[in-house]
Amino acid sequence: MKRVAGILLKTVLPLVLGVYLIWYLFTSMDPVVKAAFYKALHEANYFWIFLSLLLSFFALLSRAYRWKYLLEPLGYKTSFWNRYHAIMIGYIVNLTIPRAGEASRAAMLYRSDGVPFSKSFGTILGERVFDLIMLFSVALVASVVGAGDFWKIKELIENSNPESASKVQLVKWIIAGVFLLGFAIVFLIKSIRQKVIGFIKGLFAGALSVFKTKNPGAFIGHTLFIWVLYIVYFSICFFALDETTDVPTKGMLLAFLAGSLGITLTNGGLGIFPIVVGLVIEYYLQDQYGSDAKGIGYALGMIIWSSQTILIIVLGVISFFLLPKNYSKDGEIRTDQE
Repeated sequence: MKRVAGILLKTVLPLVLGVYLIWYLFTSMDPVVKAAFYKALHEANYFWIFLSLLLSFFALLSRAYRWKYLLEPLGYKTSFWNRYHAIMIGYIVNLTIPRAGEASRAAMLYRSDGVPFSKSFGTILGERVFDLIMLFSVALVASVVGAGDFWKIKELIENSNPESASKVQLVKWIIAGVFLLGFAIVFLIKSIRQKVIGFIKGLFAGALSVFKTKNPGAFIGHTLFIWVLYIVYFSICFFALDETTDVPTKGMLLAFLAGSLGITLTNGGLGIFPIVVGLVIEYYLQDQYGSDAKGIGYALGMIIWSSQTILIIVLGVISFFLLPKNYSKDGEIRTDQE
């Protein structure tokens, strides 16, 4: 029963919400908006999308290289390509079970290089701390340079689909209740509590490795490089449509922020990413293009989301087959290679 409830919370509900938002995206468009949507898809210059995907790939490589700076202080030397494959498998898992990719990533590195799950997972949490700092920094810059537009766009997004907003809040309350129940079980059962304490110690060891790395400058440099590439590969997609080339930099930053936050709500941003990015673009185009602005915004949002999703799926599937299985579940080195 608990397993079924967990599957429903982690997989089914976000997936249902994402599918609902895709349905909402197409059914909310009147014939004029829909015509502008398909026209934009047809006339887009996909060279810029290809360039965006290339930059995205470099960001993934940099992320795989950066990971070594957190693993080395723990005494583990790992293969660059094994780290890369583990990351890609984690990303593809995130498309099915939101936020489960981190655990899958740690499990895959254990499978290939024998790094204990709790320690590698801790290093991933350490990475997330710095990534959250970067996201917060982008949000701060975007809200400052776009201060006059920020709250107007926020209202536009909230008013576009109040029903989905209430459903997201319901999902959050259910997940919070499940976490509280889990904490109660851990606190009451001694054997489980001891295992959890040991696991948490491993997490802290991994997270603290950020401050033990022998080359903090390189780690921070890769972090900045990754996030600059994120913003650049997102922004250059605006050149794919003639109508969006004049969207100001602050508009691109606000659209990037909206899309980044939207990804956390459904499986890989299913449904919600094209909507929130599209609504930001609509705000900046509505005076010039009228009702067509919404169709153009949705089209660019869909192009960015679908191209990145396809890239993750293709690279993730390739990595799944290429990642070596050097260690068994018991931690023993395998003599046979599957």
